[in-house]
This record gives sequence, C-alpha cells and structure tokens, in this order.
Amino acid sequence: MKIAYNWLKQYVNTDLSPEAIGAILTETGLEVESIEKIEAVKGGLTGVFTGEVLSCEKHPDADKLKVTTVTIGGEPLQIVCGAPNVAVGQKVAVATVGCTLYPTPDEPLKMKVSKIRGVESHGMLCAEDELGIGTSHAGIMVLNSVTPVGKPMAEILELEDDYQIEIGLTPNRADAMGHIGVARDLIAYLRYHNKENIALQLPTAKDHQITGKLPVEVTVEDTVKCPRYMGQTITGVKIGASPAWLQKRLRSVGLSPINNVVDVTNYVMRELGTPLHAFDVRALNGKIVVRTANAGEKITTLDETERELHTEDLLITNGSEPLCIAGVFGGLHSGVKDDTCDVFIESAYFEPVSVRKTAKYHGLNTDASFRFERGVDPALTELALKRAVDLIIEVAGGKAAMQIIDIYPKKIQDHPVEFSYARCNTLIGCDIAKEDVRMILAALDIQVLAENGDIAQLLVPAYRVDVTREADVIEEVLRIYGFNNVPLPEKLNTSITVFPKPDIERVQEILSEMLVGKGLIETLNNSLTRSTYVEKLGGEVLKSEQNVPMLNPLS
Repeated sequence: MKIAYNWLKQYVNTDLSPEAIGAILTETGLEVESIEKIEAVKGGLTGVFTGEVLSCEKHPDADKLKVTTVTIGGEPLQIVCGAPNVAVGQKVAVATVGCTLYPTPDEPLKMKVSKIRGVESHGMLCAEDELGIGTSHAGIMVLNSVTPVGKPMAEILELEDDYQIEIGLTPNRADAMGHIGVARDLIAYLRYHNKENIALQLPTAKDHQITGKLPVEVTVEDTVKCPRYMGQTITGVKIGASPAWLQKRLRSVGLSPINNVVDVTNYVMRELGTPLHAFDVRALNGKIVVRTANAGEKITTLDETERELHTEDLLITNGSEPLCIAGVFGGLHSGVKDDTCDVFIESAYFEPVSVRKTAKYHGLNTDASFRFERGVDPALTELALKRAVDLIIEVAGGKAAMQIIDIYPKKIQDHPVEFSYARCNTLIGCDIAKEDVRMILAALDIQVLAENGDIAQLLVPAYRVDVTREADVIEEVLRIYGFNNVPLPEKLNTSITVFPKPDIERVQEILSEMLVGKGLIETLNNSLTRSTYVEKLGGEVLKSEQNVPMLNPLS
C-alpha cells in the first residue's frame, strides 16, 4: 500500500523526515518496504529563473523570430525567441544555459549556447509545456507583473517534491488502509516516546443545504451482508478534469486521474480507508435496492466483462437490474460518464466475509474489495460521504439534492476486552509500568472503563477488527512500546523437553474426526505404486506382505 509523505502530514503535525517516519512505522508493525522521491516536475526546474524582458526586436534573418535581452538579476542575456506573444516588460520563465528541461519524460532538452539563424542565444524563454507544468504551447508563459526577478521558478510555482512510502500491509491491519490509519500509529508512537501533545487532525466536511430536489429511494434487503448503507444525490455537476492539487495527490500514491467525480471518491478512499461509489442517477430509476443475486443473473462490469452472478453475491440494483457488485466492482452502464449531470454517492459498510467470497468467486481484486474484505471503519462511513459530497461540489459544481440516507438498523459496537497488567508483562517479557501501559492504550484509542486491582476492563474501537482478545491488546502495547526495547535475558533456556512417542493410530483418528467435522468426506483409494517403495519406506506401519499385486500392471 502506498502512502504519500506530504499527504500524511496533513493529519500529523510533524517535521520528521520521510526516513524517520519510515523507521517509526516499521517499528510499529507497518513495515516500510521502500521510500521513493517523487518530483513535482521532472528535474525540479533546476536552473530555471524568473526574468524580465528588457528589449525585443525582430530577428534580422527570420520573420517569425525575435531577439530579446532578458535579465534574471545579473548581466542581461541575449535570447532568441519564436513566441508570438513576447513583449518588453514581461515577467517570464528563463531556462539558463546548463539546465535540463523535460517537455516529455523521455526526451530531455539540455540548454546550451546556440546560434539561431546567425544570432547567439543564451537560454530559452519557456512555454508551459516546455517546463512540464501544462500543455499550452501557444506562446511563452507570462508571469504576474509583480513577480520578483531572479527567483527559482520552482519556488514561484510552489512546486513540492513528495515521497512515496510503500508499506507491506499485513491482512490483520485493516485499520491502516488509508492515510488516517497510518497517521494514528505515527501519532501513538510520538505521544508515548516523544511525549508530544499531538492529535489526529481529521478532515472536515460540512452539511450542505438541500437546494435541489432529486430523491432516491433506498431499500436494504440483506442487512447482514450490508449492515450500513448511506447515500446522497448531487445535481448539476460538470464532469471534467480534476484540479492540479487533486491530480497531484492521486499520482503521489500511484493512481491515475480519471475525472473530477471519480477522482474525489478515490481521494477519500485513500484518505480515510473507506471505499465510495458514484452512480449516474439516470441508471437508478429513482431507487436503490441492496439485495443478493438471483440464480442465473448477470452483470457487465467496468472491464466490459459479462459475469454470471452467484446467489450469495450482494448487489446494488435499481430494483430490476444489477448496477454494481457491492464492495467489489462497478457496473459498466451505471458509472459516471462525460455527460453525467446528476450523481448518487454511496458510502457503505459491507460484511467482510461476504465481500471476500464474492471477490474470490469472480477472481477480482480491486481497491474496494481489498479494503471491504478486511473490514473498514463503520464509524467513518458518514464522514466519508460528507467529505466526498463536499469535495465534489468544490471541484465539479452542483448542489446537494436530497437529505442523507442512513440505513443502520444495528449499530456495530466497540468491543470489550478484559486485560491483566501482570499477564501483559509476562507475555512481553519485561516490566512496563501501569502508567505507561495506560498511556499507550489511550494513544491507541483503547479506553480503560474500569480497574479492579490488576484487572482492567477495556473498550476497543470497532475499527480495530483484529484486536478482540487480551493477547491482541498486549501485542498493541508491545508495538508502541517497541520490540527493540524488550531486553534479552542474561540466560537463555535451551533445554529440550522429551515427549513420549505419539500413538500414530490415535493421531490419525483425531485428525479424521476434525476433518469430518469441517464437512470433509474421507475416501480410501487403492494406491498404485512400486512394491519396492513400500519395502524401503513403509516402516513398521506398512509391510511389503500387505501389498495387493495387480494381475495386469501397465508399467
């Protein structure tokens, strides 16, 4: 899983380097496999400065070229320019001799002194596409008239290099499938070890006034496989390219921008760890019905593949036809298109086992199924929806067109765990003060409800689906306390206990009973093999005289 350094720092107020953060995350169990620098613009625009055009005259030997003198704060430079819009007094981007630009990633353009139709040129006045920051080539990039001269263009454009942190996420850490989850671990470590008074900075989302009218009726028939379903419509959106900040965030974690609405759903998923889905309202017929598939029912998914559904598959439908395989893959005909004007945003919690079975049955592994089958945070479902609606209205326009639907018949509760401080120290192998344990638990959002001597009653948040037993809580304490902080004992017990020889027949009997109890059926077949194998390898259990020879061996 990929995390972006600058994105992560939106939720954690820290100046730690990417390497320091990587070391901390690895120590807490989120093993960092690699840290890769991502340049906002290839080459970082090193050697490109702001300049001012001091003079501009027609080239003596070319109608479409001009000879300019430009200052970047020192001795004026003579630069030949073919842009039709160059003029005296403009503030421009100047690529100086020696720097390298990347108009296309694989074709570097190195600046050198050159003669153009007999006139020396010491650099280049740059267009957007030549700098690699846009696609315009109609003329040179003209900067604001108040732009200071001689400043690096990277500073003026506020270009920000980033670092992509690759985490080898283990299946039990469902809570760390977004930037918020990773931030929680980082904050817990810093609060305990550095004694920093630092808190998680959750993103905000406002409730939008309902100014449109586009109701969608929602029915959930299977509340076991879909414990919570939320949604809201937005009318009047304009599908197009996302703004630069949103595209940059997605690229920083290896995602390609698609369009503003879909990009927002992907952004919120990578932020909170909660998958979302956007439907074109035209495909809904005014209703959403969440149900299991009928025998023989089919759906064409986004990859243009027609799939026959299993009767255990959970579907999002419009009452008559499937729109989406819930929590796994969207349908081809119900998603956002270039001419979409009205969207329905879905934010839900689907039962992990159901999603895992469906994804495996269809051989699908998507960003959504990866998260749902491990267990997302049911408490973030509402924030994810509001956040998505807020951002979509910001980047695609439109207005909220119905009250938020929230079908949540049985709330998923935080789970209690009984915890012993003494057993914690025994299992970890060193004495950790009670106050330190309490501090770590608080940093991990685990509440201490009551204490009676050595025993504490804890309440573990629902998003920690892997922490259900006392041993799990002890592991959490150890993660933050630090594996490396547990001292090795002076003496290691290397004695080997002698166990009695097992009763092979009894072992076989127990194994058979266990397997039959799991629903398996035992089948005894004749094994066709060489008699010499039995003589050499049969041992006491099998003897060669027990062989049954074949009358017509084929080999």
